[in-house]
Amino acid sequence: MTSTPPEKMPEGPAPIEAPEGSRQADGPTGAPASARPELLVITGMSGAGRTRAAAALEDLRWYVVDNLPPTMLPPLAGMMTATADRGGVRRLAVVVDVRGGEFFSDLVVVLNDLRDTGVAFRILFLDASDEVLVRRFEQVRRPHPLQGGGRILDGIAAERVLLEQVRARADVVIDTSELTVHELTRTVTDIVCGPTERAMRVTLVSFGFKYGIPIDADHVVDMRFLANPYWVADLRPLTGKDAPVSSYVLALPGAQEFIDRYLALIEPLLDGYMKEQKPYVTIAVGCTGGKHRSVAIVEAMAERLRAHGQRVRVVHRDLGRE
Repeated sequence: MTSTPPEKMPEGPAPIEAPEGSRQADGPTGAPASARPELLVITGMSGAGRTRAAAALEDLRWYVVDNLPPTMLPPLAGMMTATADRGGVRRLAVVVDVRGGEFFSDLVVVLNDLRDTGVAFRILFLDASDEVLVRRFEQVRRPHPLQGGGRILDGIAAERVLLEQVRARADVVIDTSELTVHELTRTVTDIVCGPTERAMRVTLVSFGFKYGIPIDADHVVDMRFLANPYWVADLRPLTGKDAPVSSYVLALPGAQEFIDRYLALIEPLLDGYMKEQKPYVTIAVGCTGGKHRSVAIVEAMAERLRAHGQRVRVVHRDLGRE
């Protein structure tokens, strides 16, 4: 199996919607991005980044099959469903390339059959210059799958001939010669995702320090600087999700100021995480028992973040432990 170097591809500009070196094809295999179910065929030159592209799709919860014999494509596509409910596969990506040996020669015929039977699919073709491909193979110290007893360039030349027809009918061609692995991931994400899927996913976790800090927290903040509703008899049996406790906590000196300043603080962090391909962040908000202050603050922060378009999940880890 060939792959891109483990650390990075050569540095280069980050593409957005129509990256330089990529194109939209007019071939008959194109399907609208909104088509359901979705089938994406990933192919291209060995060393051009197929493995990285497949990993990006897995992170986006696509079902990915690597090094699939082309003849297996139709039955696999037939197993797809319109929704992902009950274990169905709605978004399927298959990596098909010359590693399949003699099986690979069936790809064009299989794609024609899929088109004739009305199966909608797109082809993503990854390419790079010969010079870059040679350098990548030398860096990973692996032979090209088609070079045999010859040079790496011989294998690359043979592969280009085999892939000529598939490349001509590709819906999207990405030249990865000047892309880092993060830029390639971003490019693939932009191709297959809508704005909602590209949004940061924020998890807000309330917790009690006496039960320990959540081990998966990216950020931890401490609400114990606020007066504890536990010492107010009428509020003690309630939680931060109850209106009397929420009103009490949010009216305390410093509560609203904390929310304002903390959300302003993390705004550039969330933007930076997205640029660095970290679309998930967990913020843990603690108080003594995880029942009053942290819960009220988490609920208020979640409301504010959602109002600004963020995707927010709320977890009250320690509610009910007392």
